[in-house]
Amino acid sequence: MKIREFGVERWMDLYEDHCELNLAETCVESLTVEELLEISGKRDSILAEILPLKLTYGAIDGTERLRSNVASLYEEQQVPNVLITHGAISANALVYETLVEPGDHVISVLPTYQQHYSIPASYGANVDILPLREENGFLPDLEELKRLVKDNTRIIAINNPNNPTGSLMDRAFLEQFIDIARTCGAWVLCDEVYRGTDQEGDGFTVSVADLYEKGISSGSVSKTWSLAGLRVGWIVAPVDLIHRVQIHRDYNTISVGMLNDLFASIALENRDAILKRNHDILRGNLALLDAWIAKEPLLSYVKPKSGTTALVRFDLDMSSRDFCIALLEKTGVMFTPGSAMDMEGYVRIGYTNNRQVLEAGLAKVSDFLREAARR
Repeated sequence: MKIREFGVERWMDLYEDHCELNLAETCVESLTVEELLEISGKRDSILAEILPLKLTYGAIDGTERLRSNVASLYEEQQVPNVLITHGAISANALVYETLVEPGDHVISVLPTYQQHYSIPASYGANVDILPLREENGFLPDLEELKRLVKDNTRIIAINNPNNPTGSLMDRAFLEQFIDIARTCGAWVLCDEVYRGTDQEGDGFTVSVADLYEKGISSGSVSKTWSLAGLRVGWIVAPVDLIHRVQIHRDYNTISVGMLNDLFASIALENRDAILKRNHDILRGNLALLDAWIAKEPLLSYVKPKSGTTALVRFDLDMSSRDFCIALLEKTGVMFTPGSAMDMEGYVRIGYTNNRQVLEAGLAKVSDFLREAARR
């Protein structure tokens, strides 16, 4: 099986450990173990939970405790609808491995996480791209989707909230999207790792799993919950599909680790406190980014409604990769080039890391842009 190089992951691996100010980060500022235990009130009692644990494989599909906590994030889901995975990256890969056969038709939005078009293509699927455009606020064109669907459309892949644009399909829009998927009986896989990061309200848009009988939600504790290091994700889907995915999962996962499972459970049981912290970061930092972009004549964007990243257009006569490398070499600031996401002419800015890092990084980018404009 041949597959394209994963653009974003290769970029991050090359430069993430060699930058001074990381504005390519996609997680809300990560929690330390100490911070998680303080938030949960378990700093003094955690050893009582950990020390008796015998370090076996643990619950293969995830503990009842964790699966119940995940199910409670949804409107209509129960424990049997939840399968724990090694991050959302494994969740997505397992869905494609289970559902896609050579010759199937798959539709994926672009930009999105590259898994959603590169993996089905590697399995021999015919993949059509549904482009997200600035003039539509980076939302799918539903008329264009109608033209793309076929009788053999197997999966329609979306990412809501969207990475990297921060666009958001609300309930009404998702219902229209699903009506189109029903016309051909396609599954809708919605990568929802940023669910909970909306700029308004409680932060949560409805999940596709709660709206559609063939809706599949993938998620994790990485982005919204600031715990990427746990490598805990999930699939939420109809029970019969969960059983089919389990067959494939047994060959490559076994379990996610007992301590990972435990700490993820603790986090979701203290969701209100974590969300309060993270919504303050999300909303305060986006206001800072928005004010900064408004003052930069070489930059423009569609302001995100959710997520942790913004896709920013730049007006310079250079490729996005050259832009990002020059920026990194001259200032120590790391962005992600749009070319790594098949979106040349843009850069992705992660704005939900430490506020001081964001402020310092943006100031250095301003200096870089002023110098570039004088050339």
